[in-house]
Amino acid sequence: MTLGLLWLQLGATAAVIFIASQFLTRSADVVAEKTGLGRSFVGVVMLATATSLPELGTGVSSILIVDAPDLAAGDAFGSNLFNLMIVGLLDLYWRNGPVLTAVKLTSVVVGALSIGLIALAVAAIYLHHLTDAASTWYVSPVSILMIVGFVAAMLLLYKHESGSPPTEEAAERETSYDDQGLPKALVIYFGAAAVVVAAAVWLASTGDSLAEAMGWEESFMGTQFLAISTSLPEIATSFAALRLNAPDMAITNLLGSNLFNMGFVLFFDDLAYSQGAVWGVVSQIHSLTGLIAILMTVAIIVGVMTRPRSRLGGVWTLEGGALVAAYIGASVLVFVMA
Repeated sequence: MTLGLLWLQLGATAAVIFIASQFLTRSADVVAEKTGLGRSFVGVVMLATATSLPELGTGVSSILIVDAPDLAAGDAFGSNLFNLMIVGLLDLYWRNGPVLTAVKLTSVVVGALSIGLIALAVAAIYLHHLTDAASTWYVSPVSILMIVGFVAAMLLLYKHESGSPPTEEAAERETSYDDQGLPKALVIYFGAAAVVVAAAVWLASTGDSLAEAMGWEESFMGTQFLAISTSLPEIATSFAALRLNAPDMAITNLLGSNLFNMGFVLFFDDLAYSQGAVWGVVSQIHSLTGLIAILMTVAIIVGVMTRPRSRLGGVWTLEGGALVAAYIGASVLVFVMA
């Protein structure tokens, strides 16, 4: 396929994702209201899971089909960076003040949990390059800790959200979806999720072909091009959530996607790699991107907890600009060092 046709295919698939994401986000918002689970929890579980499945499919297929574990790791770590950068773009887009002042403290909990799992992933790379003690294990003991931590995080978030009193916003919105039923919303959600996942996997495959045609290195290709391709559902659903006046859902969707990438996707990447622990064969550059992701998440947590605040020059907050700048800096570093 020619380069021009690949770009055309990329654009068409991206358009499908953006359209399906509107239905995905709205149906998830209906589920949040009808079930009483709250937008934050639904953002972490329903939206983050649906939008992160492309990373799972791309990572496992990168290992099983093309034997490129570095692509799989780069996709997961790069997706983290891109998701956090999206928060900065949301801050620029949101016109009702700094976006992080409009979310509940549940985002702090999700952010802290994602920091813990990213730190475990960084430690896994460091330890497996430092020693080969567990290199012959089919699954690294750190990977097992990560999947256990992911499950524990979901339980903790459920207890935290179910124990939180309803907000004034939730009370005002109790009748906003009176004309829509829960069964219909679930059907639309699963249908839209299937379209988003299928289109995103196809998008990632096209992105892989384009990146190879450009002659980029595996680490850079995974961290940047594939990560952006597979994170397109996150950016589409997050902006759709803001248009629904649901900043909680937008932010927890992004932070929850990072939880899913680290605790779920990387565990199955390690499981798919049959030649031992995957951590020992991936580039150590991913440790650097992991550390940058931790710093970016800390900036988000500080932004949520520091209220009230204002925009710099009436345009951007300090953390919003810092998130975009950190992503650009990380991209340059990966390109230079890969």
